[in-house]
Amino acid sequence: MNILLSIAFVGAWSSGFIGAKLGSGSASTVTLLMWRFLPLALVLGVVALTTARSSWRGLGARDLFRQACVGLLSQSGYLLTVYYAIELGVSSGTTALIDGTQPLVAGALAGPLLGVAVSRTQWLGLGLGVAGVAVVTTADAGAATGVAWWAYLVPFLGMLSMVAATFLDRRSRTDVRPMVSMTVHALTSAVVFTVLAALGGGLTPPADGSFWTAVVWLVTLSTFGGYGLYWLILRRSGVTKVNTLMFLMAPVTAVWGALMFGEHFGTQTAAGLGLGLLAVAVVHRGDRGDRGGRGDRGERHDRGGPLTPRRSAWPRARSSSRRSGRPVPATPRAGPGEG
Repeated sequence: MNILLSIAFVGAWSSGFIGAKLGSGSASTVTLLMWRFLPLALVLGVVALTTARSSWRGLGARDLFRQACVGLLSQSGYLLTVYYAIELGVSSGTTALIDGTQPLVAGALAGPLLGVAVSRTQWLGLGLGVAGVAVVTTADAGAATGVAWWAYLVPFLGMLSMVAATFLDRRSRTDVRPMVSMTVHALTSAVVFTVLAALGGGLTPPADGSFWTAVVWLVTLSTFGGYGLYWLILRRSGVTKVNTLMFLMAPVTAVWGALMFGEHFGTQTAAGLGLGLLAVAVVHRGDRGDRGGRGDRGERHDRGGPLTPRRSAWPRARSSSRRSGRPVPATPRAGPGEG
């Protein structure tokens, strides 16, 4: 059952990049995103006011504002850059690979920003992941004519936006239910993209059938499928499992894009994707090495993601938190954003 859920999750999450490619030829990025989030916000808003009303109990205006900011970064900012990069001609596979490095980057930044330890093995994994991105990006740039060099920097901005959302979310002391966060994020993005579309004159959707195919694809497969399975696997197996599956998105998307759109997939692309998968194996090897010998005590930190802090950093942080009254940030994890 877990294997089937994992396969379904990888497919649903990867479908977001394919859906962005489907819609990129029929409408502008903001128009496509506006019509993706308007029906989604409407459905989630109705659910929030009816069957999910209890999920909102105990939340204050400050909690909702934080979630709105998280949504602005993890959905609005992230998806805007991903879709725009694909609209500029960057392949869906390359965009997915750059996006897939988010857990590695978040884990690496956990050291300087949160004061937690990152092992040498994990740093090696991060280096391999970056090398894989460089190889695939170079192959994509060499094969795709007419794509400006700076277009390949756009997905990096989206990845960094997701990392920022991750740190902002994990600094919160309030336990926000998934339905609440999804609703707030969707409403925030619907407002943002509606305003941007209005300013750019893109409120009216095109009559092209491929546009509505892309919208239905993105709402059903990418959002409800990807989002729903993300939280289901997260609750069943923890964040490390989810982050591991994240690194499968790039090869799946690259093959899918090659078959469906004829995107370039050569030896260099395969080598770069292989480096990305090797990075995952190295990072998790370092993660297990850091937890080795601690027995069950280390299991609690397995929920922190592939780059988890060493145990010794936590008791001091907890006691410091009690004295100062400041919240202690949890370990960064992958944010719930997809293509």
